[in-house]
Amino acid sequence: MNESELKEGLIEHLKGTIELNDSDVELIISKLEIKHLKKKEYLLQPGETSKHMRFISKGSMRVYYLDEKSQEHTLQLGIENWWINDLYSYLSQKPSRMYIQALEDTLVIQISRTSLEELLKEVKELPNFFRLKMQSAYVALQERTIENLSMDSYEKYLNFISQFRNIEQRFPQYIIASYLGMAPEFLSYLRKKHASKTS
Repeated sequence: MNESELKEGLIEHLKGTIELNDSDVELIISKLEIKHLKKKEYLLQPGETSKHMRFISKGSMRVYYLDEKSQEHTLQLGIENWWINDLYSYLSQKPSRMYIQALEDTLVIQISRTSLEELLKEVKELPNFFRLKMQSAYVALQERTIENLSMDSYEKYLNFISQFRNIEQRFPQYIIASYLGMAPEFLSYLRKKHASKTS
């Protein structure tokens, strides 16, 4: 897939939510950058400031941080047609505390903060798209917070596989365990428990 086709993929993603005319499309495409990442390569690391909005065109990624004991905590997973970022760093322009890492060979479409500000002024429907994305991100964060406070580990695992059945096999078990806030060994136990109940 060439760069033109990759960029068209993002345009189709935008058109799933908002209307764009030909001049809008031409303007947006002119501002897009393609970033190629090898498996395990980092897109962002602690101390760096996020200066782009990022859309996964191909591959898979995660956002995680390390606590004071160097324990990994996965905050976000992403696959094709998902947006991924450290929004705190992007919005505040403060250094990130997060790692954004490719888990497969990955292609990311980026829009710089400066370019996006220009597009938000020039493309009438684009602010509505990002308003809806921000609302969706906030709702997802709140739901996850409540889930972590109110569900036991097995319920969290069942909720994860019902929501993300199409991606579970693409992420190593230790990363899914980190996302769910449990040890990999315990996740393995829950998977066996679930398999025995559904067989």
